[in-house]
Amino acid sequence: MRRRSFSALAVSSAVYLALGALGAALSPAEAARGEADTLAIGGSVTEIVYALGQEHRLVARDTTSTYPPEATALPDVGYMRALSPEGVLSVGPDLIVSEEGAGPPETLAVLEEAAIPFVTVPGAFTAEGVAAKIRAVGDALDAPEAAEALAAQVAGEIEAASARAAAHADAPKRVLFILSAQGGRLMGAGDDTGAAAIIELAGGVNALEGVTGYKPLSDEAAAAAAPDVILMMDRTGDHGASAEELFALPALAVTPAAEARALIKIDGLKLLGFGPRTGAAVSELSTALYGD
Repeated sequence: MRRRSFSALAVSSAVYLALGALGAALSPAEAARGEADTLAIGGSVTEIVYALGQEHRLVARDTTSTYPPEATALPDVGYMRALSPEGVLSVGPDLIVSEEGAGPPETLAVLEEAAIPFVTVPGAFTAEGVAAKIRAVGDALDAPEAAEALAAQVAGEIEAASARAAAHADAPKRVLFILSAQGGRLMGAGDDTGAAAIIELAGGVNALEGVTGYKPLSDEAAAAAAPDVILMMDRTGDHGASAEELFALPALAVTPAAEARALIKIDGLKLLGFGPRTGAAVSELSTALYGD
């Protein structure tokens, strides 16, 4: 089993002893729950655990782990980038399997001091990257054969969906992914993002060129991107927006997407998780773009 290594950070003995006592107090509960010993951090990791038929191993999950729906019945230890030692240790995990980016470092240092095995699965926005993620989770859970079968299946689905989408290479649509439209302020996706990767896999062109990562968009930058289609995660609240609200914004009102009222919304974890449903996400987006 691979373990993540961390730089040694000073942790007060009082805090550590308190947390150690908390973990010890949970031992009877751990024994009672049978095989449930694993904390999954990251929506794609939790989804892979279920796809491997290893959900009986899960003792808890993080806030981003919302699929399949039954995962939400597990205790929630908080957002993966803002974990607290108390929250993690309160569920008494014997193993933590996490996407890249969990933190903060202070919490990871406490978990290292507590000698809890912490496996970080690799992340890459490709078919092989998803397969590697699946294999890493399978290795951590001692289910390598099931993981190899699932990895081959999912990678094949992604490659097949992308090959079908490539039929539109002669006239690809320009797609602008909007991460957030809170308060009328747009956050877009540039290169080296999951959004850019899924757009390319689905036969589109990322409209936000020359930008890396997720960045705020000025009205001028959004208009210059000239997207044919706006892509968003399907969610409610301040970060979401209806077509009417979105295309009324000055930043987008002058774009081809606004003229065509072209807005696509797809479940966020499915779209950007790069897990077992990525092939389905590529197919769904390609179909929405081109009507295949």
